[in-house]
Amino acid sequence: MALILVTGSSAGLGLNTAIDLAARGHAVVVHARDSSRRPPEPAAAAWNGILYGDLADLDQVRDVAHQAAHFGRFDTVVHNAGALHHSDAVKVNTIAPYALTALMDKPARLIYLSSSMHRGGSTNLQGLETGAASYGDSKLWVTALAHRWPTTTSHAVDPGWVPTRMGGAHAPDDLTAGHQTQLWLATHPDVTPVTGGYWYHKRVQEPDPSAADEDFQARLLAALESHTGIPLHDRL
Repeated sequence: MALILVTGSSAGLGLNTAIDLAARGHAVVVHARDSSRRPPEPAAAAWNGILYGDLADLDQVRDVAHQAAHFGRFDTVVHNAGALHHSDAVKVNTIAPYALTALMDKPARLIYLSSSMHRGGSTNLQGLETGAASYGDSKLWVTALAHRWPTTTSHAVDPGWVPTRMGGAHAPDDLTAGHQTQLWLATHPDVTPVTGGYWYHKRVQEPDPSAADEDFQARLLAALESHTGIPLHDRL
C-alpha cells in the first residue's frame, strides 16, 4: 500500500485518479480548494485525509504543504490541479507544483499534469513574474520541471483533451483513459523509462525540446525561486 497525494481531486481527472487508487487499497490524501468542494468518498474506501487550499494563492500553497507534512513522506504526489485562464494558469499549473515540490519531503515518485498545448509555450519567462503567461506557457514550464529532478522518479503526463469542467463537455478525448496513465505511473513497479518520461495514454512521447533543455530548466528554477522566495535546498 502506497501513501499518495492527488492535488485538484474534487472532480474530473483528479477525483477519478484518487478513487481508483483508493479502490486498489492505497492510502489516498485528496485536495480541494476549500471545504465547499470536498471530494466525495469512494464507494468502497475512505480518504486518508483531505487538504484544503487555493493553489492560486502562494500563502495557501504554503499552508497545503504544512497540512501535507502531518502525513509524513508520501510515496507519490500527483500534481493534477490545473487552471485554464491566464489569471491563474501560471500560478496553479507551474508555481504551485514547484512550491509544493520544494516545500514537501521528497516522495519516491512525482507526476505532473502537462498538456499537448505545452508545444506552443514560450521559453520567455517574463510572464511568470507578471502573471500574464498563457496556458501553453504554464504547461511547457511544468513539463520542464518534471524533467528536472535527478534523485526521484518524475514524469509528465498529457491526459488528452477530456470532458472535464476545465476541458468542456464537448472535448473529444476519453475521460476514462485520461487518468489511467497517472494511476499506472503512481504505483506500477516496472515503468520504462524509470524517470523523465512524457506520457500520453501509457505511451512515452517526445516533449517539446525546450522541456529537456538543461539551460532552460536552470533559468526556470532560478526564476521560480526568485518569484516565490522558496529555495529547493536539499529536498530533491
